[in-house]
Amino acid sequence: MGVCKFLGFLWVVVMLSIPPYPAFGSSRLTSDVGVVMNPPPLGICASAVTKYGYKCQEIDVTTEDGYILSIQRIPEGRGGGGGRRKRQPVLLQHGVLVDGMTWLLNSPEQSLALILADHGYDVWIANTRGTSFSRRHVSLDPDKPEFWNWTWDEIAARDLPAVIAYIFQQTSQKIHYVGHSLGTLIALASFSEGKQIDKVKSAALLSPIAYLSHMTTPLGVVAAKVFVGEITIVFGLAEFYPKGEEVSRFLKGLCADPKVDCYDLMSAITGKNCCLNGSTVDAFLRSEPQSTSTKNMVHLAQTVRDGILAKYDYGNPVFNLEHYGVPRPPIYNISNIPKDFPLFISYGGQDALSDPKDVATLLDDLKWHDEGKLSVQYIKDYAHADFIMGITAKDVIYDKIISFFTRNQ
Repeated sequence: MGVCKFLGFLWVVVMLSIPPYPAFGSSRLTSDVGVVMNPPPLGICASAVTKYGYKCQEIDVTTEDGYILSIQRIPEGRGGGGGRRKRQPVLLQHGVLVDGMTWLLNSPEQSLALILADHGYDVWIANTRGTSFSRRHVSLDPDKPEFWNWTWDEIAARDLPAVIAYIFQQTSQKIHYVGHSLGTLIALASFSEGKQIDKVKSAALLSPIAYLSHMTTPLGVVAAKVFVGEITIVFGLAEFYPKGEEVSRFLKGLCADPKVDCYDLMSAITGKNCCLNGSTVDAFLRSEPQSTSTKNMVHLAQTVRDGILAKYDYGNPVFNLEHYGVPRPPIYNISNIPKDFPLFISYGGQDALSDPKDVATLLDDLKWHDEGKLSVQYIKDYAHADFIMGITAKDVIYDKIISFFTRNQ
């Protein structure tokens, strides 16, 4: 396999098949800021919500392991409270290499967060550890490798419970959940272990990526066979920052290869999205991609390589024994999700990341779900980004999500 195949994976789950050893540095220049790095002054509320006339609150939630997460709350629509009735809370969880802004890139009439608010929901937007507004910790410095010692295991086990517990504490209500891409993976992993189910009414999963064995990115099939020697430069880094100097320099070198098409990376990686407009893509590129940990990318690569959904593999039975008490990482058994738990799954025929074959594997895990508790939507023309940025998504998907929530109040 050559450079083309590598580049596809670099962006998707970006770290091919590599030995799962710790990384040691940051891809950002070291700053003079203190241990708790404050986010930029203009938060998500000010930049994407209140300017349209919505109320919006910026809130910090601290995880059990000390990460300070930024979440946004849109308590009502532009029309106001509509009386004193309690509004049903909904949590929106983004994918990897992006943050909560992805739910707010279109107009209020086309962005899921604002559509839900206008339909009477109390909307909460999560931002996982390491993203711009959640780049903080009670004691760890984000410019040090210790800050980045985590994978999506910790997002599922620490971030998700902290945010859901806070919402539950504030509202005294179970929530509805919407996840996209990695946001579906952490939910499925958590639900499979019986966690959060007591605080969640239902879940809508868009472009689910529980399995990744059949990704069809034009830049290459992701596999553990890919030659890793070309990417040694990246693995000295604990933080994977796609806009960082080291990664940018590396990508430019790959793009010099005549076999690599770097002019339409979004389509090349996510599949041919049918329904994006230029201004939305421009807005996306202004705020994304976001940082994550290199270790997280390694974990995602293991999911591709091994074809199973399991906890992080430390690459050595002794290390796995130390962390898990068994020589192989424990598997997340999706079939353990309670059969009466309401799920809505929506996937696309053009999605190069959440390939229909992999979604079929997920659906097979859920085949014993109670009748009426599993709703599945297949959209032939949709690719990965259409689900969160498509200008037709309201009519095609979001209205169906609202109907699903209504049925499961």
